[in-house]
Amino acid sequence: MPKIGMEQVRRQQLIDATIEVVAEVGLRGATINLISKKAGMSSGIISHYFGGKHALIEASVRFLLSKLKLETAPISPTDRLMKIVDLNFSNLQQADSCTKTWLCFWGESMHDNSLYRLQEVNKKRLVSNLRYSFRQLLTAQRAADEAEIVAALIDGFWLRCALSRRNEAKFEAAKLHIKNYINAVLDNYSK
Repeated sequence: MPKIGMEQVRRQQLIDATIEVVAEVGLRGATINLISKKAGMSSGIISHYFGGKHALIEASVRFLLSKLKLETAPISPTDRLMKIVDLNFSNLQQADSCTKTWLCFWGESMHDNSLYRLQEVNKKRLVSNLRYSFRQLLTAQRAADEAEIVAALIDGFWLRCALSRRNEAKFEAAKLHIKNYINAVLDNYSK
């Protein structure tokens, strides 16, 4: 009889193994055999829990996306903006395996409709979260504009840092640049 709760543990082990394998060999090279071997499980377990490789890849991307969600605790709009930046530059998002997986995902999303849909959801959620916080501090149009700009700064700086082979100092500097930009926008608006 299977142990209660083991399905969730095994699913997470497979997701973690997928992220590692994708980082090592890319999405196309990530086979069911490589992933199951990395997880220390039989290859049939992927079909059992996920139905196949594609669903496991999607679950892995969803896991990474879930780590970008804001907590629901009430905080000030400015603190919320800073938290969004922190989440996008967290240690997990800087980890070599995650940066490589994100880069593979973005590249593949141009060719795969389900991954493209996930990318669009991710992009819209980031802009929406930023706009919500800015809207409490700026006019509606200015909030919408600044949300788009800060989202582009987050994506652009993160991409530059990821392509520089996971330089922690660069990630920290990028995070500081974005936070300084947000503070400058808010300071200029209040004058």
